[in-house]
Amino acid sequence: MSRSARVVAQAKVNLLLRVLGREASGYHAIETVFLRLELDDGVRVRIERGRSIDCRGASMPAEGLGAPESNLAYRAAVAYAEATGWPSGFSIEIEKRIPVGGGLGGGSADAGAVLRLLDAMSPRPLGKNLLALAAPLGADVPFMATEHAMALGWGRGERLLALPSLPSRPVMLAVPPFSVPTGDAYGWLAESRDGYVPSAAILDLAQLGSWDGIGQLATNDFHSVVAARQPVVAELADALRAAGAGIAMLSGSGSTVFGLFDEADPPPTASLVRSTGHAVIATRTSERVAAVVLD
Repeated sequence: MSRSARVVAQAKVNLLLRVLGREASGYHAIETVFLRLELDDGVRVRIERGRSIDCRGASMPAEGLGAPESNLAYRAAVAYAEATGWPSGFSIEIEKRIPVGGGLGGGSADAGAVLRLLDAMSPRPLGKNLLALAAPLGADVPFMATEHAMALGWGRGERLLALPSLPSRPVMLAVPPFSVPTGDAYGWLAESRDGYVPSAAILDLAQLGSWDGIGQLATNDFHSVVAARQPVVAELADALRAAGAGIAMLSGSGSTVFGLFDEADPPPTASLVRSTGHAVIATRTSERVAAVVLD
């Protein structure tokens, strides 16, 4: 049995994000299309005495990430140990390259990676039952614990339908120097609605099988309410469209704005930096999920 494993934890964007009714529990149901990017964090787990986590890297905030017990990747390892009785000890090392608090699912990607790594090393792997551990950790974590590059998610993100991968395309991520707390974004959305009245709509899965179809469906319910409080979000989306992006909108609840480009029209990174005055990351959509490597 291997005692060390590593994998890259890929970021995500939401090509579709609709926030539905609020449940009695206080959680909102969602309908979303997850898509992984090539931008990633490096994650390694070792089986050893004690429990620890070490996060470092270019995207680490100056103030750090807080106590280990609040870190989603650490919580994922604890959840796995409590559910299976193994391992008694672990160390987690994370090289942060995904912007923190930007709506790109970095923390969820790390948590999903930890679950995959532990299951790959476990003497009694959970397999598909791994998603039951992922769901309580957050709406993005179940998808991040799968080996699918693209999926339709609904409920609290725990119900997933794997979708065929689409051909890789260039993506530009415009990253403002602030984050948007998810709870605030949900609060702003609730304030903008007079209750929730579901619209009569049919989601045609055939449209999710092509970039042209995705372009017709792409929307994010958080975009307008976040932009109303942070006008730079709308400015960044406009700049990305002006640069040739076919889709430009908030990722998750923000604050990162992503632009999806045609292969024939590579995005002008330098000019976007000059025109927006914000950090811009060039990456691509991913057609696959990185495999776990056992050491």
